Amino acid sequence: MAKSERIVRYTTEELMEMRQRGEDRTDWAKVDALTEEELEASIDFEEEGEIDWSTAQSGIPGPQQQFTLWLDEEVIDWFTAQGIGYRAKMNDVLRSYVDAQRR
Repeated sequence: MAKSERIVRYTTEELMEMRQRGEDRTDWAKVDALTEEELEASIDFEEEGEIDWSTAQSGIPGPQQQFTLWLDEEVIDWFTAQGIGYRAKMNDVLRSYVDAQRR
């Protein structure tokens, strides 16, 4: 099996430097403050909710096109704070809206 071009390897030192620079999205202070029991209890569907499989779509997405769009700064800030893939999340939100309007 061929290796994926997206796989990246870091040394422990590189990861620690990235963490010190704030290049992760985890609130490590909060995680460090959790007891083992609290940590285990947090690994569930309470925050994420149950998966709604009725809205799941399968197949290859259709073609996309580039489009310039003016958005409120607050909206842009919120999505970009979500990290990598924020543009796809914006598209997913818009797709959900379009699907709801078509029903």
